[in-house]
Amino acid sequence: MRSAAILHGPVGFALMQYHDFSISIKPVTPQGKIMGISFKDVSGLHGDALHLRSDRTRILASNIANENTPGFQAQDMDFSATLANTQAEAMGDIGDGGDSALMYRVPYHPTRDGNTVEIGVEQAAFSQNATDFQTSLTFVNMKFKGLAKAINGQ
Repeated sequence: MRSAAILHGPVGFALMQYHDFSISIKPVTPQGKIMGISFKDVSGLHGDALHLRSDRTRILASNIANENTPGFQAQDMDFSATLANTQAEAMGDIGDGGDSALMYRVPYHPTRDGNTVEIGVEQAAFSQNATDFQTSLTFVNMKFKGLAKAINGQ
């Protein structure tokens, strides 16, 4: 599936949505020709980081929600290894071969019911992840503002 919409203004933009839900933003010339600028190219590393940070947010939220569930095993991901593998795959490499899947957290103070969630550890990880998400989002916003200024000739 591919759909496009052209936004009107001093410079038009074609928003292309693909079947994998990716979006490309392409400037349109006054003659209606689409110029090639990819959302993936503009956002770079931070686009992948935002996606992975949102995945990690879901994992940490699940841990916090299951704090009192007997036998629940807290999970997390190695963010830097997962991001490196994602970037390597985007470049056509196979990555470092490391396992970037979910990992189980080893508790500092195990409980008798087998639950490995430690609320203080989870809250700290959640807070740090939210801050890192906001940082990447700020970088992406700055890149798009710079791109918009360049397109408008400012």
